[in-house]
Amino acid sequence: MSSITSAVKGAISSVVNTAKVNDLKSNTVEHTSSSELTTDHGVKVGDTDNWLKVSDGSSTGPSLLEDQIAREKIHRFDHERIPERVVHARGTGAHGYFKVFDNRASKYTCAPVLTDPSRTTPIFVRFSTVQGSKGSADTVRDVRGFAMKFYTDEGIWDLVANDIPVFFIQDAIKFPDFVHAVKPEPHNEVPQGQTAHNNFWDFVGLQPESAHMVMWAMSDRGVPRSYRMMQGFGVNTFTLINSEGQRVFVKFHMIPELGVHSLVWDEALKIAGQDPDFHRKDLNEAIEAGCPPKWTFAIQVIEEKDEHNFDFDILDATKIWPESLVPVMPIGEFVLNRTVDEFFPEVEQVAFCTSHVVPGIGFSDDPLLQGRNFSYFDTQITRLGINWEQIPINRPICPVMNHNRDGSRQHRITKGSINYWPNRDNIGHPATPETGAYLEAKQKIIGMKQRIRGSKFQEHFNQAQLFYNSLTPVEKLHLIKAISFELDHCDDQRVYEGYTKILNHIDFDLAKTVAQNVNGVIPDSPARPNHGKSDPTLSQFYYAPKTPTIATRRIAILIADGFNETEVTAIRAIFASALATTWVIGPRRGKIYAAGQTLGSGQGLVADHHFEGQRSTMFDALYVPSGMEHAKALVENGRAIHWIREAFGHCKAIGAIGEGAAVVQHALGLPEVQLFSSPDSDNVVASYGVVTTGKYDFTSAATDALKIAPGPKGFVANFAFEISKHRCWDREMHGLIEKVAF
Repeated sequence: MSSITSAVKGAISSVVNTAKVNDLKSNTVEHTSSSELTTDHGVKVGDTDNWLKVSDGSSTGPSLLEDQIAREKIHRFDHERIPERVVHARGTGAHGYFKVFDNRASKYTCAPVLTDPSRTTPIFVRFSTVQGSKGSADTVRDVRGFAMKFYTDEGIWDLVANDIPVFFIQDAIKFPDFVHAVKPEPHNEVPQGQTAHNNFWDFVGLQPESAHMVMWAMSDRGVPRSYRMMQGFGVNTFTLINSEGQRVFVKFHMIPELGVHSLVWDEALKIAGQDPDFHRKDLNEAIEAGCPPKWTFAIQVIEEKDEHNFDFDILDATKIWPESLVPVMPIGEFVLNRTVDEFFPEVEQVAFCTSHVVPGIGFSDDPLLQGRNFSYFDTQITRLGINWEQIPINRPICPVMNHNRDGSRQHRITKGSINYWPNRDNIGHPATPETGAYLEAKQKIIGMKQRIRGSKFQEHFNQAQLFYNSLTPVEKLHLIKAISFELDHCDDQRVYEGYTKILNHIDFDLAKTVAQNVNGVIPDSPARPNHGKSDPTLSQFYYAPKTPTIATRRIAILIADGFNETEVTAIRAIFASALATTWVIGPRRGKIYAAGQTLGSGQGLVADHHFEGQRSTMFDALYVPSGMEHAKALVENGRAIHWIREAFGHCKAIGAIGEGAAVVQHALGLPEVQLFSSPDSDNVVASYGVVTTGKYDFTSAATDALKIAPGPKGFVANFAFEISKHRCWDREMHGLIEKVAF
């Protein structure tokens, strides 16, 4: 076999070795396992994982600018792509405002944006995916960027956050390696917008510090339902400085009013093809419908004296500060209430820098943050030019005065002959603390100049276990399915076997199940015991709204000619009062005639979409009204039946009345799902998220004041309650979705 293969390769080589291929050989290099790393000027590199920093050997310290190896690595990476962003290329954004509740944070910071309740600070937020290009889909499994630009009276504050609180790497010098590994593989530029490939899983398998982040990314957090339903985290450890010059460590949190919700994987895959712009359209739709998304803004604070009182290093970006140890303190809220007027000058040209802070906010020795502070400004110069901060969306609302001049795309005209300091006219002189000058907090630095990580940075699995233990059973099931899906796409045995070994350091049963699914290494015993600790705040279920809501939820109404118009009109009105939107789906995008109406008359209800024009994946719930002829037509329409089966398979709430319930029963054929008992009664039955009743008339509607709660009466109240739960996960846990083809 090997001789035949060699002969075939030789024949192919003789065909493809054209003059141009041979010409390119002088520029072609091939690396082997004996190749050693060097800089671009040929000097061998002994450590490509740690930025040179000041350290006493046990705790981290500030990274040093003199590290030419790290600067070259980051510099080269920053300039790899023009003009599209290297990462976070796919995104959208909106304008809004930020306000604090009171001055409760003033004990920690002198920044008015965080302490002055009389202020309303304009903001711009850009949401994004990480891996894919501008043309990739919104619903791929990925980390989401959550970048906030605060236009404060003291200057721009950029909070460059994610929807996951930790990151894949500890030291910024590894960022080029991580992004190269996560991006499409270089030999064929695939896959786009996903991590299900050899290089990503090879990297994280050989980089155990990524284990915690992998758990988060493979959980339901990786496929959010909406940008409006994402939690945000500052990831890095920053500092706050108060008016007395005292410093504390801080992490920033953004908690969505609507709760934290996700898609199911099959749904995310389908939406990627059916509507790749799903998330950006969802954001605009909510704002334009008068339901602007809102988040609570909160902080976690650790005093300097307590920095080393934890079993993890608080400056390690692969670790969270568990809320059981460091409470989250709400201090304000922000709202996104205006869509952009033109996408390119606002969303595409908006640029963020972690180093953009205002007085009262500072940096820590977090080694990931230290490198980001260098990298971000450099990256923006590549994309937008040296004067990128003069672009309107990036321009501060406060006065700008300095002696920077010229450069590409300079728009500012400065009158006068002075462009330096000191000068004879005292123009552009430095500010003082009294007039608001930025002051760094004093910090004592003791240590040796060395490439090193502290001892606490060497532990990688405790918090990965904590996260896994904190998930509900259905969340664990989704995580197992996600990792199994991703590793199934890896065709290099070393890769998928290697990562199943990593999983055994997190949880024995997790590793065993995934290994069985992907033909990995099935462990005989745990590589390390699971400590069993958990934290409820790490589960998405913890963030369910305290008061159930269906605001902005999209409800599809499946109808055909002969439907009950009175019933549909009444139910749509009640849903509208709760700020949900209803969408009529029919056999054609045109008038659908109710029972008793003449086809072709001036009557009828215009469908928003036809059965083939949209799919159930675009909606949060499905309602099938009563009507004999309409129900008969739906039963005979395969696509309509698929709508119901798919919505059921994706665990979405389904409501049906009278003959509509018979359509649902025909579509599902599941004896476990109980339906209403009497066609003459408006008593309600809710079973596995399927809500049915025999009839719904004016009397029913009059007593169905929308209080979102379960009960024996009130079809809409019960249906809305199931919708407010986001999904009926019992279907999945009890094996019902496997019984339905969708």
